[in-house]
Amino acid sequence: MTAFRFSAIGFLVSALFVAAGVSAIAAPASAATPAATTNAALAQNLYKLCRQVKNDDTVRPYSHELYGGTAKAFKKLFPDAKATPAESELQTQANYRCMNGKVLVCFVGANLPCARMNTARANPGADEFCKTNPNDDTVPAFATGHDAVYSYKCQNGKAAVAGKSWQLDKRGFAKTLWAVVPEP
Repeated sequence: MTAFRFSAIGFLVSALFVAAGVSAIAAPASAATPAATTNAALAQNLYKLCRQVKNDDTVRPYSHELYGGTAKAFKKLFPDAKATPAESELQTQANYRCMNGKVLVCFVGANLPCARMNTARANPGADEFCKTNPNDDTVPAFATGHDAVYSYKCQNGKAAVAGKSWQLDKRGFAKTLWAVVPEP
């Protein structure tokens, strides 16, 4: 079963969905409704959901029914890639959310966070790393967290902001990691 999850605004907007006739949460596929039909409807409902709520920061997992648009968005984000990832890779890497009434996709990678970014300048992980590496020029992402907006260096055992790793969109996500999923 595929289900849409809502962020904190979920309860506030659920009445809007019911009034508008949008099924925001999937019911399990039954004998009367083949799974493929249900899943295709879910994909269409995500487009409809995004058009209606405009912005929902809930990060949702991959849906095969969005494959065509997801493949196009992948090519836009990674123009030098030789091929679109296999279906099994998309299942573990592709994530969706709503912004400005559109479905957006992000592909998780080693240092490609699809979560809302951490904008705090103070970073406990960087502080801990610098205690044992007092003058390192770079604090690695495993210490800062992959969602840290800032990059850090160590100066005399203390973490110092060295720069900004990510530009953010108006919702607080890394701008360059998300692309619009075109509708079929």
